[in-house]
Amino acid sequence: MGYFRQLGASFIVFSAALTAFAQPKIVKVDGSSTVYPLTEAVAEEFKTEKPEINVTVGISGTGGGFKKFCRGETDIQGASRPITKSEMDACKKAGVKYFELPIAFDAITIVVSPKNDWVDKITVAELKKIWEPEARGKVTKWNQIRPEWPDARIKLFGAGADSGTFDYFTEVIMGKARASRPDYTPSEDDNTTVIGVSSDKYALGYLPYAYYEPNKKRLKALAVDNGKKTVLPSTETIQDGSYMPLARPIFIYVNEASLKKPEVKEFTEYYIKNVGPLASHVKYVPLPQKAYGLVMERLKKGKIGTVFAGETHVGSKVDELLKKEAKL
Repeated sequence: MGYFRQLGASFIVFSAALTAFAQPKIVKVDGSSTVYPLTEAVAEEFKTEKPEINVTVGISGTGGGFKKFCRGETDIQGASRPITKSEMDACKKAGVKYFELPIAFDAITIVVSPKNDWVDKITVAELKKIWEPEARGKVTKWNQIRPEWPDARIKLFGAGADSGTFDYFTEVIMGKARASRPDYTPSEDDNTTVIGVSSDKYALGYLPYAYYEPNKKRLKALAVDNGKKTVLPSTETIQDGSYMPLARPIFIYVNEASLKKPEVKEFTEYYIKNVGPLASHVKYVPLPQKAYGLVMERLKKGKIGTVFAGETHVGSKVDELLKKEAKL
């Protein structure tokens, strides 16, 4: 009997070990549609080295993703703008602590159809006149922006309200985040803007540079006059900061508790080490190489929290931001 009891106990221990071994290793990522192509590229490369780890990448928009992240439902959050004060409060209330990690640069690109032959550049003031809340139902035609432009209805496309692109665009153009006319075609999927603008001669839209670059034959980017100079978005003007105010860093946020899981830690460190070269491949602009060292240092030293304090800092240098003290 003692032998069989010992055998049974050994079998239970073996079964428990086998069950633990068989548990799937999953890293849950969600958030920004802007960050999605970059995270998907990193995840695909990671899979070749760690096939036993499954990285799932969803698109809920930056705002929608933060709702999940601050409930502890995801391990990593892609964000096309910094965490807001209300999101900070939601995470704090739920006991979710996080690392804020810049990963690349992007730029909001103003686009029209290639068939549009009357505009090549637009001012920040004109963008505000088109998109401000007061323009609803009033500013509806091109010639209301400039008299020499066509007497034709503007069809507008842009980011949805759960998108970080929406938050950033409205803040830097209108001076207040989320202040926008509602009568346009919004979407958290930037491909909707690509299709809508490319198929309508009189359309105007805004979308991340990473969605414009592979669709250059279908879209025409406008140079933006910020009052000091008129600049087209490009790898060079985004990285050197001259494409202002629409250039910006993009981020991942990592749940501190999730980072204790080996698979999340491995993927996060792999992300930081490999995102620079992959950023260029998928039409984003990498950070300066030394900045990635500072990002890894922030992770290794356990510097949780955000350096933005719930605000957007237009024109700030990434390496300077990374040296600031982070707060939850």
